[in-house]
Amino acid sequence: MRVMVINGPNLNMLGYREPAVYGDRKYTDLCAFIETISCDMGIDVLVRQSNHEGEIVDWIHELYFEHYDGLVINAGAYTHYSYAIRDALAILSCPVVEVHLSDVMNREDFRKISVIEEVCTARCFGKGFDSYKDALLFIKNAEVK
Repeated sequence: MRVMVINGPNLNMLGYREPAVYGDRKYTDLCAFIETISCDMGIDVLVRQSNHEGEIVDWIHELYFEHYDGLVINAGAYTHYSYAIRDALAILSCPVVEVHLSDVMNREDFRKISVIEEVCTARCFGKGFDSYKDALLFIKNAEVK
């Protein structure tokens, strides 16, 4: 099973940006966490991060043509307004899980808006790094059925 994990803008600044909200662990720690739990689940994972919307769209297209089994996406701020990413996600037929480290439903009002939610299979948020674990488990269980 192959799953791509795409992290959007500012995720590379984990540990520096708002540690009271996102914690003090760095982006490299998140990548190591994802690699470890994916290996434990028997998932071949490719983790990517970009601050550029077009690059994220290109990766989603690649995921489609390379026939990945699932996508975990933390689109960061693009979650709230990127119809380009939303339209790219709508092309996919594999499970797509929207992920956020923080509890977006208990933060600023703009964070409660997700333009990608309706084209995602599930959402996992508010559990820090474990949001990614839940997303990968969702995809793994979806593939088993």
